[in-house]
Amino acid sequence: MKIERQSKILQLINENEVETQEDLAKLLIQGGFLVTQATVSRDIRDLKLTKVTTSTGNQKYVVLPDKDNNLNDKYIRVFQDGFIGMDHANNIIVIRTLVGMAMAVAAAIDSMCFEEIIGSIAGDDTIFCAVRTDENALHVMERLKRIASAPLITDHREH
Repeated sequence: MKIERQSKILQLINENEVETQEDLAKLLIQGGFLVTQATVSRDIRDLKLTKVTTSTGNQKYVVLPDKDNNLNDKYIRVFQDGFIGMDHANNIIVIRTLVGMAMAVAAAIDSMCFEEIIGSIAGDDTIFCAVRTDENALHVMERLKRIASAPLITDHREH
C-alpha cells in the first residue's frame, strides 16, 4: 500500500500545484487512500519532496533531484515496480505497466529527464512516449531496460 500511495503522490505533484500537506492529503483521500497528516508528512520526507516557488509566486511540492545522476531512488523503484515491458513503432515507445500504474511510471520516466523524449501520454496500463527519432527510441529503450533490470537500492538506515 505504501508504494501505491507514494506512486500516487508523485503523480499528484506532477499533475497539480500542491501547496500544502493538507492539500496533498485531500487529493489522496479523493483518490481512495485513507491517510493521516502524519502519514503524508512521512511520505513527503521519504520521497524527498521540497517546495519551490512557481511563476505565479505560489509554492508547490516537487521531488528534490538526486545530485549524482538526477534519478531519485523512489522514482527508480516506482518504475521497476510498475514496468512490465515495452515495444516501439518508429519513434513511439509503448510501455506496458501493471494495471493502474501507468501514470506513476510515466511520472518516473519524466523525472529521468530524457532529452530524447518529447512527451508522453499515460492511460491505465499503457504509456506512449513520443521520441525525437527512431534511433533515439532505441537508445531510450536500452536505457529503460537497464533501469528496469538494475538491482533495487535498499535503504540501510537504522530504524
